[in-house]
Amino acid sequence: MNTPQSQKRTKIIYWIFTLWMALGMVSTAIVQLMKNKDELLNFTNLGYPSYLMTIIGIWKILGVIAILIPKRLLLKEWAYAGFFFVMSGAVISHLIVGDTAGRTFPAVLLLVLVMISWYFRPADRKITITD
Repeated sequence: MNTPQSQKRTKIIYWIFTLWMALGMVSTAIVQLMKNKDELLNFTNLGYPSYLMTIIGIWKILGVIAILIPKRLLLKEWAYAGFFFVMSGAVISHLIVGDTAGRTFPAVLLLVLVMISWYFRPADRKITITD
């Protein structure tokens, strides 16, 4: 049953994990856009060109904006999908090159935050399909 108390709990979970995810995405985007030395080393260690940092950094910021603004439900779904693909790709890339758990964990954490945020989004932030 979907009681007002469970709806409130769901909304609280959604906002905690969504804000945590947004903070993580924006902070990593800034590091990527600034071409931070450690992040550049991380990217090249994974076999990616440095220009990809700029592309991903810009898309992360735009994705966070899309998820946080009201309305625009289809845009939110695209943003969540993009975050899922980028972060799952990062996790897989770290595993393929044999990175340590410490280097892989941030990508795993962001991937989990994306999935929890998406799962717990309130009804007014979901696309409903009607016949």
